[in-house]
Amino acid sequence: MALVTLVLLQIFVGAAGAHLLTSDVLVEGEPETIVASAEPPPVPVITAGPVLAAGGNGPLPAKGTLAERLTEALGDPALGRSVGAAVLDAETGALLFGSGPATGITPASTTKVVTAVASMASLGPDARLSTRVVRGSSPGSIILVGGGDPTLASPRTAGSPVYPRPASLATLASRTARALKAAGVSKVTVAYDDFLYTGPRTAATWKPGYVPEGSVAPVTALMIDEGRASRGSDQRVSDPSRATHAAFVSLLSKYGVTVSKSARRSKAPAGAQELARVDSAPVYALVERALTLSDNDLSEALARHVAIKEGEPASFDGGAAAVGKVLTRLGAAKGVRVFDGSGLSPKNRIAPEALARLVSTAASPANPGLHPIISGMPVAGFSGTLGHRFGKIHSAYGLIRAKTGTLDGVNTLAGMTTTRGGRLVTFAFMADKVPPGWGKAEAALDRLAAAVAAS
Repeated sequence: MALVTLVLLQIFVGAAGAHLLTSDVLVEGEPETIVASAEPPPVPVITAGPVLAAGGNGPLPAKGTLAERLTEALGDPALGRSVGAAVLDAETGALLFGSGPATGITPASTTKVVTAVASMASLGPDARLSTRVVRGSSPGSIILVGGGDPTLASPRTAGSPVYPRPASLATLASRTARALKAAGVSKVTVAYDDFLYTGPRTAATWKPGYVPEGSVAPVTALMIDEGRASRGSDQRVSDPSRATHAAFVSLLSKYGVTVSKSARRSKAPAGAQELARVDSAPVYALVERALTLSDNDLSEALARHVAIKEGEPASFDGGAAAVGKVLTRLGAAKGVRVFDGSGLSPKNRIAPEALARLVSTAASPANPGLHPIISGMPVAGFSGTLGHRFGKIHSAYGLIRAKTGTLDGVNTLAGMTTTRGGRLVTFAFMADKVPPGWGKAEAALDRLAAAVAAS
């Protein structure tokens, strides 16, 4: 029979750490014998409990301790005089701590959690946004049809190492040229259709400086590089649809198709023959990107696609109404009032408890289709908008996933963590009358989240 070696370990936990004390060898043979080492006889192995209880179901943190820590931290003057907080047990939904938990506060970009939940629940994780080219109503005419994919990449950004990999305008032009040549067509006129969206391109509740400063592009159904004027720049073009049409025409010419001079906006005929198309990454990956990077353009696009799916106009108002419908179906609409998908509107209001409950809904084993919302949240000290956060609070690195929010006078943080005892909890900390010096408010919010993780 084979020789079987059993290593018996004893772990002592103390100032000296863990130590290997004995090693005995058991030999199987005929007759069975024990070959003993010169070490003392073995003692029973003593093991500690798991570092994290399975499923995040460790003991609840002591409410008194949690309340004491958070109440003190909420009093930080850097947060100003309008602060709300909620900490929930992810499994039961019980409110473990609240400070004005039902009072609506300007959420800034934590609004994207609302948009993400509605997108995943309405559109489904595998839906894709398609940009197409179809035949026009007259011979030799084609129409570039926007499908509301703001991540569509121009040649100048197509090779960038980004996740998820975007669809390419060059690929669409190449496929179009191939289809035209196969049909014996070498000269065309090109119009564009961006009629998928309706209403104004900027929200009435937005501050007028958002587009000029590069926070967001005018919202259209046809754009490349999220409306950016150049690679690596935040500057946005004034008309993303026309800019995308011009780039497409240029690419067609490179692929051997002569294009008559045209930049006409024209609605594609119903049932028009499709010549070529490219598809975005699936919605679950788009949601992850929107949350990790706090992507305003993508969040606005997702809100409009929810509107289309829910039978509402693909506008700011329609998106807000559709998101409300979806949250109502989920039983999560109470305490949420939004006017856009990105959180740029200072008129949005979300109660801290409602926001923390949305995170719990996304994390619940009962909602596996919403889990990309959790995986898309930045990780403390490592990724996205939390990559530079938490400073010297090294104990929180990697333990907190959360969405950030920042506007003038507004700082918010909503996410989840596992407590010291292994309990999964969600939280929302929100302040919307922050005095100048927002970096100090961010640090105060980080300390609040770290206090929850340490409880």
